[in-house]
Amino acid sequence: MRRLSRALPRVPATAAISLLLAIAAQAAWTIESSEAEFSTGRNVEHRQIVAVSESGDRATLHLALVAQKSASLRLIDNANGNERLRDAMQRQQCLAGVNGGYFNPNDAPVGLLVVDGRVISPFAKARLLSGVLANRNGRTQIYRSNEFPRGAKWSAALQCGPFLVDGGQAVPGLESTRLARRTFVSADGDRVVLGFCTQVSLAQLAAILTTPDVKKDLKIQRTLNLDGGSSSAFWFADEGKPFSISEQKTVRDFVAIVPK
Repeated sequence: MRRLSRALPRVPATAAISLLLAIAAQAAWTIESSEAEFSTGRNVEHRQIVAVSESGDRATLHLALVAQKSASLRLIDNANGNERLRDAMQRQQCLAGVNGGYFNPNDAPVGLLVVDGRVISPFAKARLLSGVLANRNGRTQIYRSNEFPRGAKWSAALQCGPFLVDGGQAVPGLESTRLARRTFVSADGDRVVLGFCTQVSLAQLAAILTTPDVKKDLKIQRTLNLDGGSSSAFWFADEGKPFSISEQKTVRDFVAIVPK
């Protein structure tokens, strides 16, 4: 057998690290534990899920699950930036909530924002703003930005992204190296799910949400990423003391679940 006369090219260290992180993001995740509690009136379920990857990474998800027949989605504007999520949720007597979409350094919303039927910020075309969370006549749906019915009258609408799950499958090509706190929203015909996750990449979060156990239980079809990192926050009005994970900086708007 003829011996190769040239050595294979070396892979730069940074590229090798990126490759390993990408592989880790795609590693299989399993559910280690799942616990649930309910809001007053049992309209909303708070579920805490601990997931572990093949490589030993761990992530904790907090989910607020609500049937669309018993509660509805509402967006709350925080134009002055003077409220934290927990304060807004309690003042508005909400059942659960997370932080909302992106905003610029002047605290102006980035992309479409409709609150109580009023357009606060117009629809925008940007690669990151790949989806729209919208509510009309008490029904919540998630649209691709290019399929969103812009001429319709919406009571609430929030443009954000990227998509994490579509058609029940993890979206390919998601960023796999940057670890951060994450918030997200899922919706189908019967249920809305607001979620928070500890430090993971977008690709890891999509993998967790489509693990066989989670997929079978939640039946998530579409999941849209919300503003993450220091903006991430989660609040739930349980039957005892409210459960709260605070944002690390004030945000422009909140996504809330309110009774019908």
